[in-house]
Amino acid sequence: MKILFLMEYPIDLPGGGQLSTWTLCDGLLKQGYEPVVACPTLLKKRKADFGFKVVEYKSDENRERNRAARLFNFLTRIGAFKRIIAREKPDIIHVSMSESLITFGFLRCLGIFKDIPFVYTDRGLAYGYRRHSKTCIKATLKHAAGMICTTQYNRDLWLKENVGVPITVIPNTISNAFDSYDDSLRSAMRLKAGIRDDEFVVGFAGRISEEKDWDFVPVLVKALHDAGVKFKVALVISVYEERDNDIVRNIKAGITGLIGDENLIYMQDLTQAEIADYYYMVDVFVMSSMFESFGKAAVEAMSRRCSVVSTSVGGLPEVIGKEENLYSKDTVDKFVTRVKRLSEDKAELERDREFFYNRYRNLYTTEAHVMRHVELYKKIRETDHGHSDK
Repeated sequence: MKILFLMEYPIDLPGGGQLSTWTLCDGLLKQGYEPVVACPTLLKKRKADFGFKVVEYKSDENRERNRAARLFNFLTRIGAFKRIIAREKPDIIHVSMSESLITFGFLRCLGIFKDIPFVYTDRGLAYGYRRHSKTCIKATLKHAAGMICTTQYNRDLWLKENVGVPITVIPNTISNAFDSYDDSLRSAMRLKAGIRDDEFVVGFAGRISEEKDWDFVPVLVKALHDAGVKFKVALVISVYEERDNDIVRNIKAGITGLIGDENLIYMQDLTQAEIADYYYMVDVFVMSSMFESFGKAAVEAMSRRCSVVSTSVGGLPEVIGKEENLYSKDTVDKFVTRVKRLSEDKAELERDREFFYNRYRNLYTTEAHVMRHVELYKKIRETDHGHSDK
């Protein structure tokens, strides 16, 4: 069975949607499927670096400031999708991102490719879309064979929208670079970064985006510093657009201005293997997001036995599963209290680390993620074509 994934970002750009799709495609190959990814021109990887087929198309950045440029990009993507789908002739189309759904929806609502069933993974939250975007999404979903949400929280939101399509919950997964845990790497990575065994490390990681609320990170660092917590910060950021570099400089300056250059460990644009190793040096990983449908970085940290303390927004409470490790912008004191205790009570820190590692193993492994998709694809084929095949 050939599954064509439609994406509006390069699959090698670090991010939950891209990495989850990448891992899924690797897993589908092992199950005898034929995954094909259609995405903008790769950033650093080559098509030959992937075990599955990658079809590139030309696209500008998705945050163009000029409305005419955004419209031109949209029209260009419509043409690219039409050509790719006609050439690949997939059995199922899996639309992996919202802009791609709106793009594909332009074609599907005109009756083009109506004989190819499609499924959509919503990686946002139902209330987070602009009115015109939600209207386009709902119009396209009328023709869908299924919808996937990464949390029950988001599924419940879409059910209230009466989209009239079966909705399945399948959590995002993380790269298979995180599949195995090696306890010896904790000491090795901390030694490499110049971190003593008795030093406490707070981690932040993610790509530059408005939703991650990077301006809030120095605020959290200051709150911990003012509370007398002794700590280092291990920071990893992925950049996509040229203007992201200015944002990175401001974040670093905000942190080092409080705790000094010697207490910031900074890395940028890491590979999945490198970021998997990064988490080994972290004691408590912090999510600062103002909007988060799932929280891939939180699961990555769990897989490396990090404690995770997070904002209680979107689907994050469902992913974290521990009330005392949740806070909000209005309850920074709760954040400080929890992190301060974890920094001072080694037994409590170890209990927290074990809790999150077990949560990852029970809920968020690659194997479970892939097999849930396999079951859904088979069901779609049975429903739409009366049979299941590969």
